[in-house]
Amino acid sequence: MLGAHAAAGLGLVLLGPPKTAIARRALARRPLRRARTAGLALAALLLVALLSGFAHSSGLLRQLGPVSAMQLHVGAALAAVPLALWHLLARPQRPHRTDASRRMLLRAGALAGAAGFAWAATEGLERLARLPGRGRRFTGSFAAGSGDPAAMPVTQWLDDPVPEVDPTGWRLRVSAGGRVREWSYAELAAFADRLRATIDCTGGWYAEQEWEGAWLDRLLPEEAASGRGSLVVGSATGYTRRFPLGERRRLLLATRAGGRPLASGHGFPARIVAPGRRGFWWVKWVDRIELRDTPPWWQPPFPLT
Repeated sequence: MLGAHAAAGLGLVLLGPPKTAIARRALARRPLRRARTAGLALAALLLVALLSGFAHSSGLLRQLGPVSAMQLHVGAALAAVPLALWHLLARPQRPHRTDASRRMLLRAGALAGAAGFAWAATEGLERLARLPGRGRRFTGSFAAGSGDPAAMPVTQWLDDPVPEVDPTGWRLRVSAGGRVREWSYAELAAFADRLRATIDCTGGWYAEQEWEGAWLDRLLPEEAASGRGSLVVGSATGYTRRFPLGERRRLLLATRAGGRPLASGHGFPARIVAPGRRGFWWVKWVDRIELRDTPPWWQPPFPLT
């Protein structure tokens, strides 16, 4: 998947020269100022997305002041989407018979092959030049704080703040099968279930830690095991994610990492550890877990806030 993404980006680079020629002819026709500005903005955003993506993948420039190269890459790509849609709608193209001709298919195949070769070549060059990017994970993320929770970056999804939770008054509310149970921090901290798992953040970093806490299955009533639906895990910030009920035995509600209580930035007093899922599934500052009849797919693939 990462290779296909990188090859697609390099494919855009290969399309640059012919597209530039088309753009020059269009600008020569003196288009409306608004259309010209939108087109130039789209080109600029695509250039920023490509350059920041290369900066991150190679490891040559991973941080630009308060933002990372990955954040700039994703932000520029998302900002380009509405401009690209406007570009397509403003200049509609009718399909032609030649679009599906043998020549066009061969050109598309040649472009795909060249993009794939370019990706393989850049990967090889990174290793030969011993660039930092050669050590990134298969997801494209770089190691940051493995075995040392204090060295892990403090990140959260979009506008989530980092709350300061008082453990003496904090309660975890578990609702399942018509029953409600509240757990105190001291009760949860008494569990010692352990799991070594890797959190892989969409911000471009990963860390492997020894997590300790309680399996989610321990916190649910027995009748919940035979039910259907999903588990909604909510944060003190209002952030939520919905998990399949069948994953309850491999989800850990962690209260410690590396043998120490979680730091505030890493989810104190409790956070979800979801092996195999990206970082935005690892809900922090958990204060409620609810069993619902709604299927687990009834949510956006990525949180909206």
